[in-house]
Amino acid sequence: MIDLRPVGYVNGLLLSVLGLTMLGPMLADIAAQNGHWPVFLESAVLTLLTGILMALSCQNGVKPKLTLRQTFLLTSSVWIALPFFGALPFMLGASGSGLTDAVFEAMSGITTTGATVLSGIEELPRGLLLWRGILQWLGGIGIIVVAMVFLPELKVGGMQVFRSEAFETMGKILPRAAEIASGIAVIYVGLTLACALAYITTGMEPFDAVVHAMTTIATGGFANSDASFAGYGAGVHYVGAVFMFLAALPFVRYVQLAAGQARPLLRDTQVRDFFLTIMVCVLLISLSLATYTHGFTERAFRESLFNVVSIMSGTGYASADYMGWGPFPVAMFFFIGLIGGCAGSTACSVKIFRYQILFASIGAQIRKIHQPHGIFTPRYDGRPVPSDVLSSVMSFFVVFIVSIGITSVLLSLTGLDFITSVSGAATSIANVGPGLGPIIGPAGNFQPLPEASKWILIMAMFIGRLELLVVLVVVTREFWRS
Repeated sequence: MIDLRPVGYVNGLLLSVLGLTMLGPMLADIAAQNGHWPVFLESAVLTLLTGILMALSCQNGVKPKLTLRQTFLLTSSVWIALPFFGALPFMLGASGSGLTDAVFEAMSGITTTGATVLSGIEELPRGLLLWRGILQWLGGIGIIVVAMVFLPELKVGGMQVFRSEAFETMGKILPRAAEIASGIAVIYVGLTLACALAYITTGMEPFDAVVHAMTTIATGGFANSDASFAGYGAGVHYVGAVFMFLAALPFVRYVQLAAGQARPLLRDTQVRDFFLTIMVCVLLISLSLATYTHGFTERAFRESLFNVVSIMSGTGYASADYMGWGPFPVAMFFFIGLIGGCAGSTACSVKIFRYQILFASIGAQIRKIHQPHGIFTPRYDGRPVPSDVLSSVMSFFVVFIVSIGITSVLLSLTGLDFITSVSGAATSIANVGPGLGPIIGPAGNFQPLPEASKWILIMAMFIGRLELLVVLVVVTREFWRS
C-alpha cells in the first residue's frame, strides 16, 4: 500500500497557503467597500481549517524521501485539491456560479489555461478579479517548480533531459523543492513587479496593471474585461507581448543570469528556436493581415505580434477577434497553440524542445534510409539524445494527439459542432485558453457550453497541465498494486 500521509501533508500545507492568499482579495473588497468581503473570509476559513487539519493528521508520516509513486500521486492530487477549494469564492460570491462553472473557472486559473465561463467580467467585485489573477499567478510558479523538481525525476515526456538543470532532487525532494522554489520566486516576483510598472507607465489603471501582470507572467490570460486587451492602446500591447515572451523562457536561465551567467540563456537552443518561430509566424500573419484588412501598417504588425505571442506562449489574451482575419491566420493560430514555449517556464502545450527532438529523430531516420549501414544518432543541444528520452518524447506526442482526438469525440457527443469540439479539446489539453468559432473563439467564452462539456474540459485542462502521462500513470491498476 502507498503511504498517503506525506501526500496529504503537502496538500494540507498548500491548502493552508491558498486559504491565506484569500485574505488579499478580502482586503481589496474591504477597501472598495462593496460588501463582498465576507465571501473571502468564509472561503479562507474553510480552506485554512481543511488544510491545517489535513497537515496535522498526516504530520507523523512525513519522511525526508518520497517514493516514486508518492511523487506521482502528489503531483496529481495538488492540481485537484487546489482548484476545488479555489472555486469557493466563485460559488459563494457575486459571479453567480454553480459548482460546474466555479470549478471550471478555478481549474482554468490554476492550470493557467485562461478559458472563462464568466461574462460581464468588468462588473465583478475587485476581490474576485484579484482572485482570478492570484489563482493564475500561483499556478504559474507551481508549474515551474513541478517542471524543474518533479517531472525530470518522473521521466515524463522527455523532461529527464533537464535533470542536471533541475538539480538532483530525488531522495530529498521536499526540502529541495522549497529551495528551488525560493530561488525562482525571486525572479518570478521581480518580473511581475516590472510588468505591472510597465503596464501602469503605458496607461493601465494600477489595479488592472497588478492583475494583468499576474496573469501575464503566469501566461494565464485572465483579463479584467470581456474584451481582454482590445480596449488598450499600442503601448500596453507591446508591453504584454514582451512580458509574455519573457515568461515563456526557462526560468532557470534567469536564475543563472542573476548569478552573472548570461551565456546559458544566449546559447539555449530552446530560446533561439522559440524566438525564430515567433518571428516567422508574426511575419506570415502580418503579411496576410495586411492584404486582408488594414494594409501593411504598424497596427497589422502589432496585432499579429501580440496575438501570436499570446497564443504560442499559451497565455490566451486577445487584442482583436482574429476569427475575422481570414482562413490562413485562423489556421495558423490553431497550430501555433500546439507548439508552446520553453520547458521550465510558465508556458504550456507541447514545448519547443520536444519538437526539436522530434525533428532531430526524423532527420536521423532520413539519413539512415539514405545510408542503411550508417549510424545516426539524434542530437539535442549538441548532445546525443538517450533512447529513454527519445521514447518518452515520442510517447508524449502520441498521447497528446490521441487525447485531443478522444476529447473532441466526447465533446461532440454532448452536442457541440466540429470546430468547437476540436478547438475546445486542443485549447484545453494545451492549456491555451480561447478556441475557435463563434462560441469559444477570442470574442466568446465557454459559458454557453453544456455542463457535460465543461466537465470534460475540466479534466482535459487538468491532464494537459500535468503533461498527460503523470495522470495516466496514476489511474492505472498497476500503480495501486502493493
